[in-house]
Amino acid sequence: MVAGSGGHVDIGSAGLGESANGVGRSAVVAGRPAPGGRRFTSAAVDALIPRIQRRIADPALAAIFENCFPNTLDTTVWPGRYEGKPDTYVVTGDIDAMWLRDSSAQLWPHLRLAREDETLRELVEGAIRRQARMILLDPYANAFLRHESDPPLSWATNDKTEHHAGVGERKWEVDSLCYPIRLAHGYWQQTGDSKPFDAQWKEAAWSIVRTFRAQQRKQGWDRIRLSEPRQLPQIPAR
Repeated sequence: MVAGSGGHVDIGSAGLGESANGVGRSAVVAGRPAPGGRRFTSAAVDALIPRIQRRIADPALAAIFENCFPNTLDTTVWPGRYEGKPDTYVVTGDIDAMWLRDSSAQLWPHLRLAREDETLRELVEGAIRRQARMILLDPYANAFLRHESDPPLSWATNDKTEHHAGVGERKWEVDSLCYPIRLAHGYWQQTGDSKPFDAQWKEAAWSIVRTFRAQQRKQGWDRIRLSEPRQLPQIPAR
């Protein structure tokens, strides 16, 4: 294995990217942003990466781990404050919106380190608090915007449903409400901290219960109505 100045890890002829006939080489590029360009830095995460890498025999997999494990913190989180309390906006990939399910899953791998890193604990607390506000805004939405004044996601603007300021997309999914509960419970298990679970969070939890109860009914009233305008394919006449 040779690490070049360009940050490439030479995998060799037996590594990833080898062709079927055994010919060819591939390389994994060290893909983390420079320290000054990272959205968030956790001392606990940065300390864990080399410890795990030393246990990985394949240098390509070790490089992939270094690139991937901190990626959520490096590129997708915007920590701040809301009403004097931690607030964390988590984008999903290259889409400037926060999905309830995706943001929970993105932060999940870092929960075990939150106990030993106060800044990381506060980052996750901020996400839990923002998710509670999102659920109270619309428990039938799956994606939310950074600011209530932002326009909805382009592909959702013509959906025939209730539109609420701050909602990016309103496609109800059971897992959109399950994942925030999973994140909150995992956070409490790992840190023992109950600060995020204030009156607002409790009201959001009850909103989840009410929504699930409404959706269990085969008949009767519920709040979700959605139809998407679709361009039907034109079938040529014979």
